[in-house]
Amino acid sequence: MTIRRIGVGKRLSEAVVHGDRVYLAGQVAEDASQPIRGQAEQILGQIDALLAEAGTDKSKLLFVQIWLADMNDFAAFNEVWDAWIDPANPPARACVQSPLVKPEWKAEVQVTAAI
Repeated sequence: MTIRRIGVGKRLSEAVVHGDRVYLAGQVAEDASQPIRGQAEQILGQIDALLAEAGTDKSKLLFVQIWLADMNDFAAFNEVWDAWIDPANPPARACVQSPLVKPEWKAEVQVTAAI
């Protein structure tokens, strides 16, 4: 089975396709000056773009891991999530509170999807 890497950098690839799955690196907002809603929209848009480049979309999400720097942002994040997710095909999901690498980051999202 071949491995295809997308967005290869010095430390990581933004996505790795292996067999019938794509694994995305944790996605964070590029403009971290935004509040949680703005950061969530950016992150989910980045996920859409990477999934498309891998040949799939959010209807094929298998598992999503969400890290929030502050659980007080949980409801606002979920408002953006609920407007984005394919309601007919919700993935398994986990959400935890954790400090993130940069203090201005409010969320990080990592996904695995089928191709």
